[in-house]
Amino acid sequence: MLPNIAFICVHNSCRSQMAEALAKHFASDIFTACSAGTETKPRINPDAVRIMKELYHIDMEETQYSKLISEIPPADIVITMGCNVACPALPCKYREDWGLDDPSGKNDEAFIQTAKQIEEKLYALMDRIRRKQLPLQD
Repeated sequence: MLPNIAFICVHNSCRSQMAEALAKHFASDIFTACSAGTETKPRINPDAVRIMKELYHIDMEETQYSKLISEIPPADIVITMGCNVACPALPCKYREDWGLDDPSGKNDEAFIQTAKQIEEKLYALMDRIRRKQLPLQD
């Protein structure tokens, strides 16, 4: 069974949604992915949606929506986006914080930079999972 990764941030409307979309796009053979927040927004950030379509041809609005932590399945790995807030205790086997700045309200370059940072961190995470360098075994 593939490990499940949960990407977590405050509103589940931008960074965590981008991470979920990129994980499903690039790593669906390595792990399953979902995203959630401690709060929600009525919709995914429109700038994030647009940039993901332009860069990766991914339409996040087709299959994703803003959801609470209580709505996602148990996670083997929890990745927080760098929200500078206390995340609730979410049981997992491994946890890390990616320390990403929120591009919301900024220019396209900020969204592009965030997407590229997520992609880079995602590939590094995929490599560590493939090499069995994370404590995922029971």
